[in-house]
Amino acid sequence: MTEHAEPSRSVAANNTRNQLRLYLANIIERFTVPEEIVIVVTALIVGVGTGLGAMIFIWLLQQIGAFTALVVDNVGLIVGTLAVMATAGALVGLLIDRWASEAKGHGVPEVMEAIAIRGGRIRPRVAAVKVLASSLTIGTGGSAGREGPIVQVGSALGSTLGQILGFSEERVRTLVACGAAAGIAATFNAPIAGTIFAMEVILGRFTVRYFGAVVISAVAASVTSQALLGNKLAIQVPAYPLHSLAELPIYIMLGLVSALVAVLFIRVLYFTEEKFDKWRIPLPAKTALGMTLTGILALLIPGQEVLGPGLHTIAETIAQDFPLSLGFMAVLLVGKLLATSFTLGSGNSGGVFAPSLFMGAVLGGMVGKIAQGFWPDVVVNPGAYAIVGMAAVFAGAARAPITAILIVFEMSGDYKLILPLMLATVLSTLVAERIFPESIYTFKLKLKGISLERGRDVDILQSVTVDEVMTRSVQTVPENMTLVDLSDLFAQSHRHGFPMLDEDGRLSGIVTITDLDRAVENGLPRRTQAREIGTPRSRLLVATPVQPVGEVLRRMGTRGLGRMPVVETDAPERLIGMIRRSDIIRAYDIAISRRAELQHRTRRMQLRNLDDTEFVDIVLESGDAAVNQRLLDIAPLIPNECILVSIRRNGHVVIPHGDTSFRPGDTVTAFVKRSDIERIQNCLRSGATSI
Repeated sequence: MTEHAEPSRSVAANNTRNQLRLYLANIIERFTVPEEIVIVVTALIVGVGTGLGAMIFIWLLQQIGAFTALVVDNVGLIVGTLAVMATAGALVGLLIDRWASEAKGHGVPEVMEAIAIRGGRIRPRVAAVKVLASSLTIGTGGSAGREGPIVQVGSALGSTLGQILGFSEERVRTLVACGAAAGIAATFNAPIAGTIFAMEVILGRFTVRYFGAVVISAVAASVTSQALLGNKLAIQVPAYPLHSLAELPIYIMLGLVSALVAVLFIRVLYFTEEKFDKWRIPLPAKTALGMTLTGILALLIPGQEVLGPGLHTIAETIAQDFPLSLGFMAVLLVGKLLATSFTLGSGNSGGVFAPSLFMGAVLGGMVGKIAQGFWPDVVVNPGAYAIVGMAAVFAGAARAPITAILIVFEMSGDYKLILPLMLATVLSTLVAERIFPESIYTFKLKLKGISLERGRDVDILQSVTVDEVMTRSVQTVPENMTLVDLSDLFAQSHRHGFPMLDEDGRLSGIVTITDLDRAVENGLPRRTQAREIGTPRSRLLVATPVQPVGEVLRRMGTRGLGRMPVVETDAPERLIGMIRRSDIIRAYDIAISRRAELQHRTRRMQLRNLDDTEFVDIVLESGDAAVNQRLLDIAPLIPNECILVSIRRNGHVVIPHGDTSFRPGDTVTAFVKRSDIERIQNCLRSGATSI
């Protein structure tokens, strides 16, 4: 009976959701509610709901924090701190492992992944698990921020509402972005920064289509939080001015150093996460160990300053113009970096926003102190450098300079430092990106084989070749066609460009409507031929059938092209088709379907074999049996209980399918039973003929 209980509950829940979806859809259709009204109302619901969720989260933090303080007072500082933190870590690991793996870590990458490759779909239970797990982590002293959890909670609320109403994927993505903006707005009382965060980080692009709804949601969340908590700034700091233009070189130095700290934070956090992930122990044990290490580290630092988000502590220090010694500030900086890495790297739940602001403030205070020692007449307030350092380190870690500038401005209410703030923040972002291309959010996705560009997964397009999606029926024009005939053809066909062929049918270039307009503006004779105004083959970007679509998209983006001729690999003068942006969108859908199918097969095999499976990386070299062979050709030799998950090639991830060919240098990731590891290695390497 127990075996059938869970499926029965799942079916009942699905039926309830479907009935509710149909009921609401009927209401919208019956009263013919305008689209604008639907967008405004749903954005308001997400904003108010996220604001209320933030209040519940903050209340839970306060209750758990009070309980923790009570235990420490009665049991003792050392024993009480370590016991409470270890217990909380174990409970967090149990919650995440049992109910929602997406609640692990800092949450924002999971929201970005949902928007990029899952149409914005997030499971409703994620919100509840995230609130509970993060409350336990942060409330008992874990070094993490509360903004990441609220962003994920708001995004889950938006996604759930969109799914209940049966919205399209585009509309669901909009509501997810609304939830993310509302989360930042409610947490920091910063609606402008919340809006920009959703655009700059979550969506990766600024569009009018999203902007209105996101603004409404952010404002609604901020108003809700103000109504319940009052209209007060997240950080109370003095309004420090820029005393002298001679300070600007010091702020430039702060921007450079902030970039180094930001990159170090990213690398240490994910190095720690990698080490914890490789340990073959249950997740609750990992999370308990991570919290214990955080507690031990905090007990070694006077005042336990590295516990929790730390923003109120740092605000008090900034207000006093950083009276701390340089040595203690260095200890705080390193201690916060390690504490956050132990807390989140082990799988506990919380955000990275507040820790990066904390480290930035300490770093800025150090730079200000040192500069004041050398130039006391120029550097009057070291606290001003702490405020700028907060934005600079966060911008370097998140690659979100606009958000960083606005969040510090809205949190502090200080506009006087806007010039050095902008200078150091943008410089930190540029330098950090040069040193390490991935942000603290996108690096987690990169490790999963997801490479985002403007909110879309670019690496996934490496699994689809041009041959699979290109348009084969192509209308061409002779290269000697006159401007008059060309103008008539453009008017009749409504196309924007045509490949040109010479007398022998070979590709000689491409002519676009822009070329025609330019020729008319320049007053060229009506008998001017197409080859005289078009782009010749010598300067033409072309694609071949075997090229991955992702590579073609990057080349098109460099020139801002909307189409590219496809030619034979061995005969570049022979035109066989065209690839357009509409074809690339179709390629993206194909790749998403393949990835979903592969994930489903992997999950099914994992459930079937439980702990008797693992992921194995196999690096191919020249001469190996699989090199230059298609997956379809070697499929009969692959063990039945094995799935080839991905191929990492030249820094990109390829999702293998039947026509995928293996190349020297490929790193093939296989999901296989342990007893078949040697067989799959032999199959792909030189021993394949003996299988």
